[in-house]
Amino acid sequence: MPAARPGDCPARPGVAPRRGSGAALPQGLTHALEPRDPGPDEVARMSADLGRRLQAAEGSGGAGPARRDPGAVERITVPVWVHIVRDGALGLPDAAVARQIAVLNTAYSGGYGGADTGVRFELKGVTHTDNRAWFRDPLGFEEPLKEKLRTGGPETLNLFIAQMSRLVLGYSTYPYWYKDDPGLDGVVIDWRSVPGGPLRDFARGFTAVHEIGHWLGLLHTFENGCASTGDAVDDTPAEARPTNGCPPRKDTCPAPGDDPMHNFMDYSQDRCMREFTPGQAVRIRQMWDVYRRPAPQGADPEATAGALAERSDDESAGKR
Repeated sequence: MPAARPGDCPARPGVAPRRGSGAALPQGLTHALEPRDPGPDEVARMSADLGRRLQAAEGSGGAGPARRDPGAVERITVPVWVHIVRDGALGLPDAAVARQIAVLNTAYSGGYGGADTGVRFELKGVTHTDNRAWFRDPLGFEEPLKEKLRTGGPETLNLFIAQMSRLVLGYSTYPYWYKDDPGLDGVVIDWRSVPGGPLRDFARGFTAVHEIGHWLGLLHTFENGCASTGDAVDDTPAEARPTNGCPPRKDTCPAPGDDPMHNFMDYSQDRCMREFTPGQAVRIRQMWDVYRRPAPQGADPEATAGALAERSDDESAGKR
């Protein structure tokens, strides 16, 4: 998630997204897009894959994600490992971990407004690493950092906390990518963005809320601008461009509804954010079922995770 500061320069040159769009900054936007931000083609592939898998679950006759009551709020408990990377005494204090987990649970339960997504976060452990290079450039050293610290399967949230550049406060992988790059799965945030951190406009812990939304499968509310299908959620009005700051009102698309500038998946300042929508809650549950739900006890996790994909791919090939 970028920190919006008028007059800042674009993100560092030469740091290309592993899967990102490579797109230029939208006109009038004075801050950088997140690393790993998927481009339109990647978003289309992600949406198509999700659709195929949901159809396969529907066709299987089981109680899969497509057969659940979309209005039901199922409890999803996400195990969390927090990995604190420091440069000597500089970095996240341990006391801030509990505050961040509490903010996550309040945000995802609808405690600030909006829908209860059903998602809750359970802290499993905290690791500590003193490494100046990793602390100051977690994106540049992403592979060795995650190779050493990451733990668990697709259902385990690994939250890496270091120091990002002055323009970017965090970034995340998406559920769709796990099968190809399980070792890179996780969320990275700037330690200064946690609740009570030193970043005045981004110190309520909502950077982690936003990035974990991506980890759970949500796109930005301004995805694809005013064009269909946007962020693939029906109850988030179309939004032509990200929100800077916290304006009193914003409406950038001709379709009905003001921009969802209070949504956690926009780029507003923390004081402006407060909600997820019921539609976003449904998408999270779909993504969880398809990509992140733990395998039944005693089952082979890789075989279980791959079965639905293989069936979906086979069905798609038969239609060509």
